[in-house]
Parts: sequence; structure tokens; C-alpha cells
Amino acid sequence: MKKRRLLIFYFIASFIWIYGTNYVVHLLTPAPFEFFVERLKEIFYVVVTGAVFYSFIRKTEELSTSKQDEKRLSTLINSMVDIVVFKDGEGRWIEANKFVLQLFQLEHIDYRGKKDSELAEYTDFYRDSFRNCVESDAETWKNGKNTRVEEIIPLTNGTFKTFDTIKIPLYYSDGSRQGLVIIGRDITEGIFVKKQLEESQQQYKSLFKYNLDMVYMVDLNGTIIKLNPQFEQITGYVSAEIIGKNISHILPEQYKETVMQQIATVSIDKKPVMYEINIPHKTGKNIILQCTFLPSIVDGKIAGIIGYGRDITTLRQTEERLRISEKLSVVGELSASVAHEIRNPLTSLIGFVQLLQVEDQKHQFYYTIMMDELTRINHIVGELLLLAKPQHLKFQKADIKKIMFDVISLLNTEANLYNIQIDSHSAQQELWIECEPNQLKQLFINLIKNAIEASTSGQKVQVLIEKVEKDKISIAIKDVGIGISKERLEKIGEPFYSSKEKGTGLGLTVSFKIVQSHNGTIQFESKLNQGTSVHIVLPMYKENANRTGSQTEPN
Repeated sequence: MKKRRLLIFYFIASFIWIYGTNYVVHLLTPAPFEFFVERLKEIFYVVVTGAVFYSFIRKTEELSTSKQDEKRLSTLINSMVDIVVFKDGEGRWIEANKFVLQLFQLEHIDYRGKKDSELAEYTDFYRDSFRNCVESDAETWKNGKNTRVEEIIPLTNGTFKTFDTIKIPLYYSDGSRQGLVIIGRDITEGIFVKKQLEESQQQYKSLFKYNLDMVYMVDLNGTIIKLNPQFEQITGYVSAEIIGKNISHILPEQYKETVMQQIATVSIDKKPVMYEINIPHKTGKNIILQCTFLPSIVDGKIAGIIGYGRDITTLRQTEERLRISEKLSVVGELSASVAHEIRNPLTSLIGFVQLLQVEDQKHQFYYTIMMDELTRINHIVGELLLLAKPQHLKFQKADIKKIMFDVISLLNTEANLYNIQIDSHSAQQELWIECEPNQLKQLFINLIKNAIEASTSGQKVQVLIEKVEKDKISIAIKDVGIGISKERLEKIGEPFYSSKEKGTGLGLTVSFKIVQSHNGTIQFESKLNQGTSVHIVLPMYKENANRTGSQTEPN
């Protein structure tokens, strides 16, 4: 309609111009010049109308381009899943994309020209959110520069969305407020992923730090790069002493090649491997570690090795004790079935030999040898029976010093035969324990006899008795004889294992059992050609203790 009016106006104006100017020229222009003036008038008309048409077309094109740009911008803004809001200098909404309208439920509300405080009246649910926007807008104008805030917007389904919002203030050249551009990026998922990552890192740190096993990380060359606190507790070494060193440099020689091969295997196969090693503790004692190597894979490539080391020293010792216990069980079964069968004819043999000694004086030398051997057999049978049959032990209050005095008095004669001196030292006060005296005598006889037999002429055997801690007594028997090798020391107490030429390997087995039945501990320390020390710790007598114990061997 507007175009038609403009066209009609143009035609009317053109007719008026043509006829009006022709009339004026005819009246005012001399006849000779009338033709030239009319031509100039026509040229002027063409130029002016052309310029008008050119300007009109140009403005139309610019307007069309502007509308296209505006449409593209609107399409772009509305396609964004971010908050986009344009406000004037007074905080009134000028334009907003569809996302923010849907978010705040303003799709059917004429929001243009309204402030946040006015829009808050249209919804109770988002009222607080609009009020928070007013405060953050005020803070932006106060700062006078781009301001970044993190806004949490509640949703009607009970969840929340978090937006990283940038507010950009615009000013006129005179410094007055022109408008405010607000862009908010939804970072809810990013925060959730970040939180999960932080939780995962914390779980990893907790697993690493509080793991009961030793955890260590090495690179593909075997260099240790990280250790958890349990490493120090298990090995005794401080982490700073080990980190940065190659794992092969801190291992015993016999394990170096094996461990490096295991690292190479994990690197190539990308599969875990498990192995067992025996390494020295910082204090010098040996510990047994069950180690596992796991590949540390990053972006599909192996970046290093994660190792776990579990101290199984106690487990292996328990297994060893179980093995010995099973061995003792076999000994018990064998002893129970054989010992009685041996003792019955043995009693008869001893009786007949004693009768022959009385009646036949000619062959006394042979009878003496026979009696010694029969007595030895009887002693072995006695030890077998001690291991085999359950015994009812009646514990009573006794002075450990007196028990030891009786034993030393008994063995002094034998010691003098070997030119060995037994030195006894003990505390002055009486040391009472709850025990079965005869068994303790047998224990001390076994240990002191071993010390005498291990010593050479002129040497001494020391016996020390003292109170340790508040309620325990320590008995130490020391010699400076031939000593025991490390390999044999590990098997001390096993049945049928003896370093003596005529030993049965039952004496120390019985001794261990006696100490165990008295709730004590026994420990051997020895160096080859330097001597042996036996340390026994027994509990002291308690006033209210009046017990009857039983020692039962497996059948």
C-alpha cells in the first residue's frame, strides 16, 4: 500500500513539475532561449529523480542487509543453549534468546521493556533468581568492567543448573550507561565431571596412602618415582632414601635380573605379574614380600608400572609352623603305635642284662655297654611318648632359681668330665613362676647339655636369670662353642633334625613344646665358631592364678 502511494505521489509530482515549470519558462524566458531552458529543466529533472531513486534503492538494500544480519544473529542466538540477554542502561530487557525464555518460563510474556524486578512478579519459582540478577547487575555496573559470576538456577524438577555468566557493561561516549550484555554458559555437566574427577583422585590418593600393602610406582626403566607411607613401615627405609633410585639397585643380587624381566613382561604383555622375594629390612632381618606388578596405561599406552608389596613373613612362618605341627602329628601317631611296643620288650632286656651282671662277672664290660645302649633306647622311647600322648600338667608355684640350681647341680659332674665350667648368675630376690617343675628341669637339662657338648675344654657355659618388664622372667643360656650355621638355625626345633652324630632330633622339639605349654617364648641366636645363646621368657606367678593346664598333642 505504501509503495502505491509513493508511486502515485511521484507521478503527480512529475506532472506538476513538468507542466508547472513549462508554464513558468514560457512566461519568463525570452523566446530565443526558451528551447535551451526547457532542455536544461529536463536534464535537471532526470538528475534529481535519478539521485532520489539511487538513494532510495541504496537505503532499501542497506535495510534488507540489516534485516538479514539481524535475522542471522537472531537465529544464532536462539540456537544457542546459553543464556543471552540484552538490557538497556536502566536494566530493562531489550532482547533475549529462546533458551533463557524457556529457562525462566517467560515464553508467553511480553518481557521487552521490563526490569528483572518486574519479571520476578510473573513467577514465584524464579523470583529469587531474578532478585539475584539485580544484585549481580549492580555489582557489574559498580565494577565498571566485565564481571564473571557463577549462578545456580533451580529447575522445576528439583535439580539445579549452574551457569558461568559474563556480564559486559556498555557505555556511551559521555560515560553514561548504554546497555548490558549477559552471556551465561551451562557448566553443570562440567562441574559434575570435575567433581567426579576430584572424587576419583581422592579415592586414588586414599587407596595409595592408606593401603595396608606397600604401593610403589616405577617408570619403564625401573626407576622408583612414588612410594606410599606403608613402604617405610614394612621395609624400615624412608621414602626419600629410595625415590629416584632404580629398583634393581636396592634388591638382593639374586632377584635383580628376575624383577627387571618381570617389568619387561608387564611392559610388553600389559598384564599383571606376581612374584615373591626375600629382602632385608633396614634393621637387618629378612622379610618376605608377595609383589604384584600392574601396567599403568594412559591413552592406550603403558606409561609405567604400579607395584603392590604385601608382607607375608608372618604368613610363611605360620605355614612353616603348620608344616612342623603336621610333622609332629605324624611323629605323635608313629610314637603312639611304636613306643609302647618297644618299651615292653625293652623292660625285659634291661631286667635280663641286670641279672647277667650279677651272675656273670667275667663279661661285665659287655654288659655295661649293653646297659648304656638300652638306657639310651629307653630315653628315646620316653621322648617319643612325651610327644605322643596327651599329658595332664599340674601347674604349681615354684622358684625358678631353685629349679635351675637343681639342674646345674645334676649336670656339674658331666661338665667337669669335659672340663667345662657352668657359671650361674641370678637376681637376689626369689623369682616365682607357675609351672610344672619336672618339665622345666627337662627343658633346662636339654639346653645346658647341648651347651656343654658344643663347648671345648676350658670354656664356660653361662646361665643368667633376671626379671624383665613387670611380669616376666628371662633365662639365658650361653656358650662360646662351635655355634650353629644359619641354615641349621632355621630348622631348630624340627623333629628328627639334629646336628649331633647320635642325636635323634627330639630333644629340642620337646623343649619347644615345654616352653609353649608354659605360655613362654624361646629364641636361639648363634654364629658359627662364636657360640650360641638361648633366650627363654616365661610369665611370672600371679597371686590369683591357680590353674591346671593340659598339653595335648595331635593324634
